[in-house]
Amino acid sequence: MIEPQLESKSPQLRKNIGLFQAIMYGTGLILGAGIYVLIGDVAGIAGNAMWISFLLAAVIATFTGLSYAELTSMLPKSAAEYVFVKNAFGNNLFAFVTGWLIIFVAVISAAAVAIGFSGYLAGFIPGIHPIASAVMLVVALSAINFIGIRQSAWMNTIFTLVELAGLAIIISAGLLIASPAAENYYEMPPTITSGPLAVGAILGAAGLVFFAYFGFENLANLAEETRNARKAIPVALVASIVITTAIYVLVAVSAIALVGWDELSSTEAPLALAAEKAFGRTGTVLMSSIALFATTNTVLALLVAGSRIVFGMASDLALPASLSKVHPKTQTPFMAILAVMAGTIGIVAVSSGRIDAVASVAVFGIFIVYAFVNLSLIRLRYRRPEMERPFMSPLRVGRFPILAGLGVVTSVAMLFQFDWTTAVAGIAAIGSGTGAYLILGSKRRRGK
Repeated sequence: MIEPQLESKSPQLRKNIGLFQAIMYGTGLILGAGIYVLIGDVAGIAGNAMWISFLLAAVIATFTGLSYAELTSMLPKSAAEYVFVKNAFGNNLFAFVTGWLIIFVAVISAAAVAIGFSGYLAGFIPGIHPIASAVMLVVALSAINFIGIRQSAWMNTIFTLVELAGLAIIISAGLLIASPAAENYYEMPPTITSGPLAVGAILGAAGLVFFAYFGFENLANLAEETRNARKAIPVALVASIVITTAIYVLVAVSAIALVGWDELSSTEAPLALAAEKAFGRTGTVLMSSIALFATTNTVLALLVAGSRIVFGMASDLALPASLSKVHPKTQTPFMAILAVMAGTIGIVAVSSGRIDAVASVAVFGIFIVYAFVNLSLIRLRYRRPEMERPFMSPLRVGRFPILAGLGVVTSVAMLFQFDWTTAVAGIAAIGSGTGAYLILGSKRRRGK
């Protein structure tokens, strides 16, 4: 019989996160730095109609987000995805590979955003080496992660509020300075000459936009450090998706009113361009400064989540037990923090400042994880119907959760948005996880 929770042999983590901080954490993870550069590419595909793509991506994210919410209310543990899959399927290999992919995604993503931070920093400190500044950021934020979850959570909250303020400036400028009522919000690029092409453009842009929602799943890995996690984490998951969707749509509408889709798509700093249209050079400096806060916040959140995944898997002896050690004073998983820091620095060092292709592999991996998470919810609805569920994903036919089923379909469909080299690299990541599982299992059997 599968136990509803996995017992940790390590000291307990300190529960210092409340509902407000959990919502800010989830909101900060989703907002991240992507919206500051992504919106230009989306405008180039869908034109003024890109707001529809943001709404569509939000719907797709909600399918899986609600599955995370229900599963976390049932199994509020670190290494959430690993726990979900293990309890649903009773298969150690599937669970390990799922957890391995999440660690892989967290480390790769943290490295990619740290490099993005170095790019923004170079605008204020010319001549600073991008690799050096990215490494220094990772080390500094890992130190904060070690000091305590309370400090990490409050830093995340403050930086998220700064990010929200920056996007509020764009929204206010678009609504008050520009003339949004005069815009045609269904206008598309001139290459879109038919209805089917328009639908294809909106769907293609939605696939790109989904990257801006990527990250909400890491909220589930703070369950052991959240007060009343069974109820707080599901609320925070849903609230963070709703909040960011409203912000994204308003930013899209406002940016179009200020600049127009053609200008937005022609620059690498679309929101900085929109701010410059409204406030001149001051607007550019302001948005670039806020982007530093956004990238820093995202790296911190990923380092925190990544270390908790490692800790949770090590507590269940899926990874070496030494990685589950909790510092007696800070009550943080210091060995897991060091491991994630080292892995992130290693990726930064070998990337030579270019990590776009590797980041795509990370996103490919997360869609595989999303498929497993949705399948886990479906499986547990039938296999463990008696388990307590403080939150349940709505809509069902009998025991079958309709939205989780749609989550499986959309996650698999998103995998086909990537080129074959990315797919091969993603499959290689799964292979490396399988290899690690076999090696670690062999060592355990030999008593090492």
